[in-house]
Amino acid sequence: MKLFGYWRSSAAYRVRIALNLKQLDCELISVHLVKDGGQQHSKDYQELNPNELVPTLVDGDFTLNQSLAILDYLEQKYPQSPLLPTNIQDNVKAKALAFDIACDIHPLNNLRVLQYLTNDLNQDDDSKATWYKHWISVGFASLEKSLARTKGLFCYGDEISWADICLIPQVYNAERFNVDMTPFPNIMEITSRCRALPEFWNASPEQQEDAS
Repeated sequence: MKLFGYWRSSAAYRVRIALNLKQLDCELISVHLVKDGGQQHSKDYQELNPNELVPTLVDGDFTLNQSLAILDYLEQKYPQSPLLPTNIQDNVKAKALAFDIACDIHPLNNLRVLQYLTNDLNQDDDSKATWYKHWISVGFASLEKSLARTKGLFCYGDEISWADICLIPQVYNAERFNVDMTPFPNIMEITSRCRALPEFWNASPEQQEDAS
């Protein structure tokens, strides 16, 4: 398998965590999102992923984009070390927490949105940081309440799920932008527990070969 990604990409970070938890060998190929005007916009990469985003997973002759679809693929094809509960109601509740992060929080703050704020709307760094902190805080405030009902050792009960896999990259981003995390003790408790695990640590941005 090959995973095309970028060290700071939240979506690629999610997939790296899942690969580590499932103990799957995968070649990591860097697509630098800033260098050369963004290598994701190159002709070769567009042929691989017309959305011009990362990550992209290649497994033999099968190619797949979208991090949550990739998580689903890995869960079905490589069922060892399951990352979702088997009970249908628990399964979809854990997914819902992951979707809260990946679908509602992350898209408002990903790189192309921030670049649009800067390049097209002429927003300065302070305004961009205000935007970022606002939407992270709104999303985390709701998630914090949800976790009060669902968490055990991890986001949903005592087993790692997609929710944890999505949470850790989002907290990493929040900390990069100096979001005050003190109002979110449930989030930070789970984050600390996950970060102590080698599978999460080895997937972290600074541990990647293309980190710069």
